[in-house]
Amino acid sequence: MHWLDKLGERAARSVAHTTSRRSVLNRIGRVLVGTAFLMPVLPVARSAPADSKKPQMDDTACDYWRYCAVDGFLCSCCGGSMTSCPPGTSPSAVSWVGTCHNPLDGKDYLISYNDCCGKAACGKCMCASAERERPGYQMFLHNDVNWCMSNESSIFHCTTSVIVGLAKPKPKS
Repeated sequence: MHWLDKLGERAARSVAHTTSRRSVLNRIGRVLVGTAFLMPVLPVARSAPADSKKPQMDDTACDYWRYCAVDGFLCSCCGGSMTSCPPGTSPSAVSWVGTCHNPLDGKDYLISYNDCCGKAACGKCMCASAERERPGYQMFLHNDVNWCMSNESSIFHCTTSVIVGLAKPKPKS
């Protein structure tokens, strides 16, 4: 193995004598810049897997269509359902709204998100989606508020997602 060490040392010294640090850095820089320009044109599979095209129908999953503007623990994981609070809790007197697209029928629905209040936080199925969320000064369109503040008990437990109705389409201009 001593001869291999000597061979490696001679090769390294030969390269060191014939090249400067600047030329090595110059070559490395050219390779990096060239790679950066080539990356966008390299063939890459950019389409999503076929399974992800199917609409999510699990009401305990954050990517279920009704949860497009939810922020909190899902009541469907906490002893309640999408539309009803678990026993021992009560729905908040105020809520926030979101407009969610149902991929099954292609329509947009107005969804009312009601916090269920009165018990400690559920701790299961935390979802935080901010699709079309507005700043905090537009309270009824903002989901980062403790909506239990208007109830007798301001302790947050989980959130329901109730369909209020079809959303009106935007007028064509």
